[in-house]
Amino acid sequence: MENRKIIQVEEKVPPKLLIPLSIQHMFAMFGASVLVPSLFGMNPAIVLFMNGIGTLLFILITKGKAPAYLGSSFAFIAPSLVVMSKFGYEYALGGFVVVGLCGCVLSLIIYKFGSDWIDVVLPSAAMGPVVALIGLELSGTAAKNAGLLDEKIQTESVIVFLVTLGVAVFGSVVFRKFLSVIPILIAILAGYVAAILCGIVDFTPVAEAAFFSLPNFTTPKFNVEAILIILPVILVVASEHIGHQIVTGKIIGRDLIKNPGLHRSMFADNFSTMLSGLIGSVPTTTYGENIGVMAMTKVYSVYVIGGAAVLSIICSFIGKLTALIQTIPSPIIGGISFLLYGMIGTSGIRILVDGKVDYSRSRNMALTSVIFVTGLSGIKISIGEIELTGMVLACIVGMILSLIFYILDKLKLTNDREQEIE
Repeated sequence: MENRKIIQVEEKVPPKLLIPLSIQHMFAMFGASVLVPSLFGMNPAIVLFMNGIGTLLFILITKGKAPAYLGSSFAFIAPSLVVMSKFGYEYALGGFVVVGLCGCVLSLIIYKFGSDWIDVVLPSAAMGPVVALIGLELSGTAAKNAGLLDEKIQTESVIVFLVTLGVAVFGSVVFRKFLSVIPILIAILAGYVAAILCGIVDFTPVAEAAFFSLPNFTTPKFNVEAILIILPVILVVASEHIGHQIVTGKIIGRDLIKNPGLHRSMFADNFSTMLSGLIGSVPTTTYGENIGVMAMTKVYSVYVIGGAAVLSIICSFIGKLTALIQTIPSPIIGGISFLLYGMIGTSGIRILVDGKVDYSRSRNMALTSVIFVTGLSGIKISIGEIELTGMVLACIVGMILSLIFYILDKLKLTNDREQEIE
């Protein structure tokens, strides 16, 4: 695995590799692409369509320099359900549009004033644990999808989970040549076969679905109260986006905050969310699963990401394919997520190692400690219908603490001010 060839961001991939690699990325995010719309009581076809469109727009706006697949955002679920119960889905769409617009405005502010402040408020001692928390706080979700947290654990679910995880883990180590770059795809297929043999796959929706169907497009409606309920999500999505760009940059060995620039990636992310709201889809965001796929396979090509986006758009118009996607059992998603989320957590630890963070210094020890405990303790701060918790709250706390240390250092009130903050 260590000698595997790296396929860099701008490299083109032969068609015989492009299709399976793109399918692998598309499958990696199916869990969220099906789960989020199912919570909203809607067909996932429109979500698959907008995920593809949003991803292509992201690649275009970032000049093909930032490999990222846009999937359905979990951050909007809680406030959106509140708005839907009081006003209806169309008003939730209006909230998505406004949040996306505000995110675009934020990106313009970053463009005007730069992103050097990130080095001050997120030094390595803070950045590492924040990135690690992106994966670690999702570990419970992976276990839940696998059925490992149920009161009564089903043997069939455990078998499918273990087959999927086992093929992904050992495949990443022992597969050679072409197979070495598609271990996730092979693991999903192996898990699906195991699920069929265990009798937990229901093909009835596939048989009943039409072969060709149009996604259900819906226009938004706007209400001030509904918008105010959803608007605080901007804090969550901004923190998530910065974290994802940092960890992706570390994986591919490039500073994406500088080039193509945080302003470009944040604008692309939020413009996609705004467009999603305008046509009836759920908000989009850069996705941890796909970051994990890149970390494992060392395939960073935007052509592969773009290929996955095109396939997602095609799937959105084929009813039987959309229905087939919905038949993928959650233990398969749990098995894949178990590994991919862990790899994101490991990437955060790698930032600490690569940054040579000196833990003999009190500030670094305190910064990392407080961030980890904040993120893993379950502490919540509510702003209206929005709850700040986990990685997002830890990121905010870490930024505030880092800024205080920076000010104290400038005022010469610290006992190790002669050194830069790690």
